[in-house]
Amino acid sequence: MTAALPTDRPPLSPVRVVVAIVALALGGFAIGTTEFVTMGLLPDIAEGVGVDIPSAGHVISAYALGVVVGAPVIAAMSARLPRRALLVGLMGAFLVGNVLTAVAPAYPTLLGARFLAGLPHGAYFGVASLVAASLVAPRLRGRAVSSVMLGLAVALVAGVPAATWLGQAAGWRAAYWLVVVLAAATVAAVLVVVPPSPGRSDATVRGELGALRRPQVLLTLAVGVVGFGGMFALYSYIAPVVTDVAELSRGTLPVVLFVYGIGGIIGTALAGRLGDWSLFRSLVGALVALMVLLAVVAVVASWVPGLVAGVFLVSVSGSTLAILLQLRLMETAGEAQMLGAALNHSALNLANALGAWVGGLVIAAGLGYRAPSAVGAALAAAGLIPLAASAVLRRREARAPVAGAAAPAPREEPAAAR
Repeated sequence: MTAALPTDRPPLSPVRVVVAIVALALGGFAIGTTEFVTMGLLPDIAEGVGVDIPSAGHVISAYALGVVVGAPVIAAMSARLPRRALLVGLMGAFLVGNVLTAVAPAYPTLLGARFLAGLPHGAYFGVASLVAASLVAPRLRGRAVSSVMLGLAVALVAGVPAATWLGQAAGWRAAYWLVVVLAAATVAAVLVVVPPSPGRSDATVRGELGALRRPQVLLTLAVGVVGFGGMFALYSYIAPVVTDVAELSRGTLPVVLFVYGIGGIIGTALAGRLGDWSLFRSLVGALVALMVLLAVVAVVASWVPGLVAGVFLVSVSGSTLAILLQLRLMETAGEAQMLGAALNHSALNLANALGAWVGGLVIAAGLGYRAPSAVGAALAAAGLIPLAASAVLRRREARAPVAGAAAPAPREEPAAAR
């Protein structure tokens, strides 16, 4: 991340920094809970609003569409705003979207509520990542960003199961009221412990969206949409893989998903350290690892130890890849770092849709439930194409200044080593 970050505040104590990052991660926990709890409560939601389960599935798509639309639009339009106030506003909008979800009287209003709840998702993570990075020394910024994203990973292990249980026990609407409580707690925590941070007074919507003209930004987004789609090809159909391929009972599925969630936590934490060490090399390694592991899962899925270990390692590599993509977008977006971080969530939601769609195609073609993992490996391999183009472009960019008069800054890591 090379663009300037706010540094004009007095130094914060280590405890204050940790507490502030935890407050930001709490918002990620709330967002992760609402994003994934819908999948576990889909039959209850369908019955509650009087539609069939496939129609209820559009509720998930409505949220994802809100993320895809909201991330770039909100990030570009709000770059001038003070960042703490913006975090509060985004989490407040998220709170309202979940209140509307909890009280939605019918299917059409529920769709609209989920779309509104998804709008602040990407922008929140974009702003929170930038604020977290500004709180620490440059050599620790990768770890600060991954710590914010850890809230999303922890939600898969703790928030989603708890909200699912509550929704099944007290009605599906109760799960979203729990998210409302989490959002309110985040607003209070941000106001109390996150220090003020100015926006960019010179930012314009046109200038922010100009990041989308940068080849490196577009190539990194392509890696996310295509390469990360491989992980969702497996995750979207993990239930039939467990029950039909490995021939385990439905009762073991939560255990496998728990293992997946633990892998996500480890991968998220690992990504920050890898990003601080060598961002681009780590990005390449994570994508290659994801490709290989998805192929392995396709082969060993009927062997229970191999399946469980494979799911865990796929989750580690996939979550590592997601964070490294966010760091890479923040690095390549120039001054529009907030937009870069927000765009990652648009890309990952498109990856979700692509992976699920392609996985469904191969199942419908009669290739069985191993096929999504195999096609996921192919998607990860396809993600290496834009990544290779990005590497070539980086080398050209590194050589370009040689003809000029400027000497490289002292102690700066060579571009090829990042």
